[in-house]
Amino acid sequence: MIMDYNIVWYILVGVLLIGYAILDGFDLGVGILHLRSKGDYNRRIMMNAIGPVWDGNEVWLITAGGALFAAFPNVYATAFSGFYLPFMLLLIALIFRAVSIEFRSKEENPRWRNFWDWGFSLGSIVAALLFGIAIGNVVIGFPIGSDMEYQGNFFDLLNPYSLMAGFFSLSMFALHGGIYLNMKTEGDLQKQIQKWIKINYWIFVVFYLGFSGFTLYLKPEMIANFSFGQIDLPGNKHELVENHQTLISVFAWTIVLLNILAIANIPRMMAKGREGWAFISSGSMIAAIVMLFALGIFPNLMVSNLDPAFNLDIYNAASSGYTLKTMAILAAFGLPFVASYTIIIYWTYRGKVKLDESSY
Repeated sequence: MIMDYNIVWYILVGVLLIGYAILDGFDLGVGILHLRSKGDYNRRIMMNAIGPVWDGNEVWLITAGGALFAAFPNVYATAFSGFYLPFMLLLIALIFRAVSIEFRSKEENPRWRNFWDWGFSLGSIVAALLFGIAIGNVVIGFPIGSDMEYQGNFFDLLNPYSLMAGFFSLSMFALHGGIYLNMKTEGDLQKQIQKWIKINYWIFVVFYLGFSGFTLYLKPEMIANFSFGQIDLPGNKHELVENHQTLISVFAWTIVLLNILAIANIPRMMAKGREGWAFISSGSMIAAIVMLFALGIFPNLMVSNLDPAFNLDIYNAASSGYTLKTMAILAAFGLPFVASYTIIIYWTYRGKVKLDESSY
């Protein structure tokens, strides 16, 4: 069997984005919920719930960007040359959020702490919105010309579909963050968070159903890879992809089933008090959603809404075969180390949050 390293790197970039969405997703969710908590003690508990891990979680986004640059440089060039303002807004949100975590408890002054509370929460909200807006635009398509250049402006990115994707992302991360906090808190604060989770769960379900229906209405081709028959879409005429269409379809429907089960299992695990399993269900739900979008646009990476012939896919936007193969070998050794380090950190800081003199 011939190894298709273009597909391998499509999967690897997707894995890195899933890692970011799950891990930094609950970080962002904690920030989204932060202002809903009352009292300095409760807010410190919530902030310290992510204190040992938030910076490591953001590394997944940096790594995904690096992998995109190395494996699919044309996509990286098109995206980063055309979207300076959105990327700068994302960086400002993430930086301001990080500074808020570090600075908040440096002074006892209530106004000082309230200012950084707002910075932490607003930075998290903006980052979550931009993540969803980015995914929405990947699905709906960009004005990309034959020269692989983005031909639109910032406001073209703020279309109704991408904005709905942004609010869907916001609801998803708020739910995920609440489920994480449920594992890390106790007492009255935990009971309060559990009430938030019940409300956020149904808000998420409404957005999930509405956004899914909107997606199928605007982009019915998103389910092309779910068909067991031969598909005929521009940019999808590569032999290896066509030969494995049945396998891709089986995998796609498996992910659909996983997604439904994961969403349904969240309230079930919450009702049983199985905090860890509720978080695993929430993480599985996010992983499945990202995979469904990836399967929907496969083998494209950036879709042109000017002409499908201008789509950037895993073949016309990729590095050389030798480069992809070499990087895949390096990734085979590097990713287990990254995963092991992440597991060790989470194992070390497991359990409920306790404040001490070194806490934020």
